[in-house]
Amino acid sequence: MSVDVRTAAVVNPTGVGVPDARGRRPVAAPLSEDSRLAVEIRGLVDRGALDEARERFAGLVAAHQRRALRIAYQYLREAADADEAVQDAFVKVFTHITSYREAWPFEVWFTRILINGCLDRRKMRARRDRWFVPADVTTFAGELRASVAGAPDADPEARLLARERRARMTAAIDRLEGRQRTVFMLCHYGDCTPREVSAMTGLNESTVRVHLFRAARKLRGLLGGQP
Repeated sequence: MSVDVRTAAVVNPTGVGVPDARGRRPVAAPLSEDSRLAVEIRGLVDRGALDEARERFAGLVAAHQRRALRIAYQYLREAADADEAVQDAFVKVFTHITSYREAWPFEVWFTRILINGCLDRRKMRARRDRWFVPADVTTFAGELRASVAGAPDADPEARLLARERRARMTAAIDRLEGRQRTVFMLCHYGDCTPREVSAMTGLNESTVRVHLFRAARKLRGLLGGQP
């Protein structure tokens, strides 16, 4: 079962300035370029300059969209769901930009909102699938469509091998223990540092590193001997 990052953001839905699961508060750090831009956008919204705020916010979207899609896809495993989750996260971030505080790097703040949205979607999908089509049927259908609709100029054998490697990796990641899986996905698919993962999950940074090491070791064992 995945770590729910809401354990570090119980009161404020965006998690800003709220103690984590161990009662720690975020420590101020030099502002990154994205954090400075978020502060400027917050000021524009406060002054009612919404058009200019939206124009500036487009820069944050462009900077984080690709990374956000990688994270969302690892949680949802469906491209359409991942795209919707990312768009929803950006809308929520802009809607709540006035609550952003510089104590959190913008990337950490945004990623927490994105992951919470992905977890909500997974829960809703699980409830839906109990009543409608089984998840494995829809997943298989999506994979079948993707395999048939591949790029016409691509090497069919290369596409097949790549698809098999992705399937093996996905299956192996799914066998990780919940916290190990969350830490591994954030570090390797979300490009997060252990310190950033610590801020997102409420885990101690040294604990994050231990989970990351154990996840990598287990994956090597699960994938050992495979091409």
